Amino acid sequence: MLYVCADRSSPSMPELASERAVEEGQAFARERKLRVMEVVTDPYGEPDPSLREGWQRVRALAAAGAVATVIVRWPAMIAPEARHEYRYREATWLQEQGVKVHYTWAPLAASTGECR
Repeated sequence: MLYVCADRSSPSMPELASERAVEEGQAFARERKLRVMEVVTDPYGEPDPSLREGWQRVRALAAAGAVATVIVRWPAMIAPEARHEYRYREATWLQEQGVKVHYTWAPLAASTGECR
């Protein structure tokens, strides 16, 4: 599963950030021989991922055992740095469900690519 929560890049090209995140996520998956079964998106703005419709879908699929990996561009897509406690809460919950989180952003992907 690929999760995208992207800021509006510019008024003239509002989908650019989302498109880049999807392209990067698909390439990341291909390189690691992962299949992206679904792309889930949310608009940027709500800091608590549990209140976002798309993230609720991620959680539902994880709870049902229908997803083993969630790919995101960088940690702030789950929750902004100012609300990092939400990100840790969600990452921990996913891990408890047996779901791995991989980041596609090069500095993070170069390490293990998995959040802890």
